[in-house]
Amino acid sequence: MKKIAMRLGKFWIGAAAVGCMALTQGCSSEGAPKEARTAVTATAVADSGAVQKKDSVAAVKDSVAAKPAADSAAAAKETAFVVKDEAASKPGAILPHKRIVAYYGNPLSKRMGILGELPPAQMLAKLDEEVKAWNTADPATPVQPALHVIVVTAQGKPGSGGKYRLRMSDHVADSVISWAKQRDAIVFLDIQIGQSTLEEEIPRLEKWLKLPQVHLGIDPEFAMKNGAVPGRRVGTLDAKEINYATGFLNDLAQRYNIPPKILVVHRFTQRMVTNYKQIELRPNVQIVIHMDGWGDRVLKKSTYNSYIKREPVQYTGFKLFYYNDTKKKGWKLYSPEGILALNPKPLYIQYQ
Repeated sequence: MKKIAMRLGKFWIGAAAVGCMALTQGCSSEGAPKEARTAVTATAVADSGAVQKKDSVAAVKDSVAAKPAADSAAAAKETAFVVKDEAASKPGAILPHKRIVAYYGNPLSKRMGILGELPPAQMLAKLDEEVKAWNTADPATPVQPALHVIVVTAQGKPGSGGKYRLRMSDHVADSVISWAKQRDAIVFLDIQIGQSTLEEEIPRLEKWLKLPQVHLGIDPEFAMKNGAVPGRRVGTLDAKEINYATGFLNDLAQRYNIPPKILVVHRFTQRMVTNYKQIELRPNVQIVIHMDGWGDRVLKKSTYNSYIKREPVQYTGFKLFYYNDTKKKGWKLYSPEGILALNPKPLYIQYQ
């Protein structure tokens, strides 16, 4: 695989090129290599390339080929989803009263997502356009704008801590939180733990998570077990690990007397989340299982139906890639109206 090195400030980064569902969530820039995702480094970010995504898309194609008729027949009989959520009735709860529309990425990288691809003022102006489009498409559900920033990034090498992850400096989170205030937006801090653990990474974020407008995202793709290296295979998180995250957030909400917290869990394969029925619901936490795959619309819909809809927890999310969802001839970005035709209707929309 091609090796890519990048220097940002005093940091040199070397990262193996792995797939666009591989080493960090990043194929957003049109300047990115074909099939490229990105890996972040010290205060910085390095490119990565294309392996796992092909497997992911192939799996989705198999799913589509196997039962398109069954999916169509089932869709005709579907009834409304019933979500059990004690937190929804509490003051300040966002879901299901609003739909979250988020911009994702890292401000140190132009290739990890729209959040860092444009200067802050231009990025926020573009987010305004998406918010307007969603408010027009579904005026009954007001939009809550959001910025979703990666603050712990998976790495292709062990690094000084030996955990195959890199913690961003405080400046990254502080900057994004300050930008969000300009739009009354909420913020998600996203973590890719590598060979670390949620128990090691989440507590250090408490100074931000205790703020009422700051929430959490966790990415099982980069949660590596048994010595695996990020980007060489898709990682996984079990219900008991997710329960640690929701328990931490629930305790924060109680201790600081703040509105319910939201936890976003990325997913695009079966094994990324195990024992989903054992995920515990908390009175002060709202859980979003987020469809994190790229490709043409039929593939994305199949992934959503296969891994999000069929294993529901509470609320659902749907990711849109400005670059990778349109990179091949005939591919088009899902419109808000197209996503609103899904059942259940996603209440968390992320653009990368």
